[in-house]
Amino acid sequence: MLFVCPSRMPLRTRGSLDADTVTRVRSKDLATHSRWLLPSTAPVIRHVIEHESLLTPWSHLTFLGMLCSLRCLRYSCITGGAIRIPTIGPSLPLLSYIGAYRFIYHAQEMLQEGYVKYKGCTFKVPFFDRWMVVVSGPALVEELRRYPDDQVSFEQAAAEMLQSKYTLGRETVGDPYHIEVIREKLTRNLATLLPDVMDEIQHAFNELIPIGTDEWTEVHALPVMAQIVARASNRIFVGLPHCRNPTYLKLAINFTRDVTKGRTILNLTPPFLRSFVGRVFCPTATTYKLTSEIVTPLIEERQRLQREHGVNWVDKPNDMLMWLMDEAEGNETRLRHLIKMLLIVNFAAIHTSSNSVTHALYHLAAQPEYVQPLREEVESIIAKEGWTKAALGKMWKLDSFMKESQRFNGINSTSLFRIALKDLHLSDGAHIPAGTIIVAAASPMHSDEEYYPNAAEFDPFRFSNMREDGEGTKHQFVSTSVEYISFGHGKHACPGRFFAANELKAMLAHVLINYDIKFEREGVRPENKWLATTIVPEPTAKVLFRKRQH
Repeated sequence: MLFVCPSRMPLRTRGSLDADTVTRVRSKDLATHSRWLLPSTAPVIRHVIEHESLLTPWSHLTFLGMLCSLRCLRYSCITGGAIRIPTIGPSLPLLSYIGAYRFIYHAQEMLQEGYVKYKGCTFKVPFFDRWMVVVSGPALVEELRRYPDDQVSFEQAAAEMLQSKYTLGRETVGDPYHIEVIREKLTRNLATLLPDVMDEIQHAFNELIPIGTDEWTEVHALPVMAQIVARASNRIFVGLPHCRNPTYLKLAINFTRDVTKGRTILNLTPPFLRSFVGRVFCPTATTYKLTSEIVTPLIEERQRLQREHGVNWVDKPNDMLMWLMDEAEGNETRLRHLIKMLLIVNFAAIHTSSNSVTHALYHLAAQPEYVQPLREEVESIIAKEGWTKAALGKMWKLDSFMKESQRFNGINSTSLFRIALKDLHLSDGAHIPAGTIIVAAASPMHSDEEYYPNAAEFDPFRFSNMREDGEGTKHQFVSTSVEYISFGHGKHACPGRFFAANELKAMLAHVLINYDIKFEREGVRPENKWLATTIVPEPTAKVLFRKRQH
């Protein structure tokens, strides 16, 4: 079965749009056309567009859920009677919208208030169209993790909050076979693929942070880290030369923002108009078509080689695209939507990883006293073993640094995102009606002194010290537990975390070996930004780089 490329169909703007143009045009479209969907929501959409750099895949499941149905203001109001558990903020009709608006800007304070008041129990916070129930403490985290998929669902929660059938594609949502590809193929091939990742990291740093002298060079850290992550990831998603194609990379990086914008406009749209609005205004459709024009020739060439030389031809690529193609073989629907699946893999990989490595980079720049012990560890291990997966696995201090950064900062303040498929009765006595969104409080637990002594302090070697005390792999960066849920916990924990951990440690190790870094205001780390439950390193911060001196 041959791959069928939708981009081969007529497209009015084909040949006239690039990734920058798509971003500008679609942002303008969303802000303009929101007025006829719901006049009062145009400012909200403009706010989303202006703050799109703060949005990551997890934020779609939280922040956008609060924005999704402002149209409900015309028809109904939130009431707390259906979910009789404690509320943070007002719960009376109409007044609950004040709480929903406050949650956008003060989620950190509201979640912490709920955690302190109701630790070990449940509480709820308002979205504009629903309540989000938050479980707190390890016991309820474990209870939520243990619920079977016929009672709670991560996939259905994500599909509902993302409007996935319009933004990501109905077919890909109904058949998420990429998860098994990531879990099986990607994770099992890490040792083989890491040299290519390292090669791309080196090339990307040399191009994006060219240090030719001993002078300090100012670097806009977050977007540059996003580009490096995108290149390193796509080295094993699509390989050379596509992983260095600037147009393809821009499309891959901006796809998350496209989903955000499309998700917002669709949830401000009456259900009977969503199909039309999704086709006309959802920016992911244009991104998909432009990406198809770049990647389709590659897919067709690989299909030709496979027909001519058999399934396991010499020099067959060992990358994500090839694995997806193999999984799609014989399935016409999968073959038609290969590029959508490739974009979804990028959607999951780029922004969370770029935020994570930037968080860690900011700590390194603000606290230079940690550079030397990390350098000594990296250099001694690389000298003995080279740049291998086994070598990265022995860098306990670097691993601890990354995990502590994730604990201290976080990517999202909630985790274990689920929707109740049936009425649930939790052990704390809470009754959860079917259709309710449920999450676990991550940031409040990660800052709890009961589980992390001196939790308010950044202790880079917290977890390596625990490992040296005999607790082994329990405190690795990739390990999850009921007290550490940055990657989720249980069978729905992030399947790509093993690749991400190696990629991010490799990036930070490269910085340690090759650069000196600092902030202009030495010793001062910029404050993180919160937008609802999403946490990002300061997007405008500049880090000073220079060639390593000692």
